[in-house]
Amino acid sequence: MANTLDWSHSLPTLLFGALLPKLAVVLELIRKAEGTVTPSAKQALLQATNDFKHELARARDCASTLAGVDLLVEEQDSIITMLEMLKQHKKEQLTRFTECAGSSPASTILNVTSRMEIDSTASTPFASGQF
Repeated sequence: MANTLDWSHSLPTLLFGALLPKLAVVLELIRKAEGTVTPSAKQALLQATNDFKHELARARDCASTLAGVDLLVEEQDSIITMLEMLKQHKKEQLTRFTECAGSSPASTILNVTSRMEIDSTASTPFASGQF
């Protein structure tokens, strides 16, 4: 995994996914028969614990930079509801627009197209020396 993560656009799931295996390593080292009796076991447990703490701190930093993390659950639910209503409104507008565009007679569409072509040619500047 890269040392620097771009947290501004998405949630780095790999970062959070790495927490559980690191915790599992710590727990396995604690449950081993030698536990924390030998110096090498103590060193391994210290290293695993530090790895877990480091990843946990990075995950905590990431979570604290998420948009809306300072909002209460009720406030987040309210925003989600508002965005869902806005999405539904936009869908209805799009449906009305497609129905309106689909009901226009072909002659009207051709008339608009021909006017656009005339307007387009009328606004084109003539090269010098044509007249």
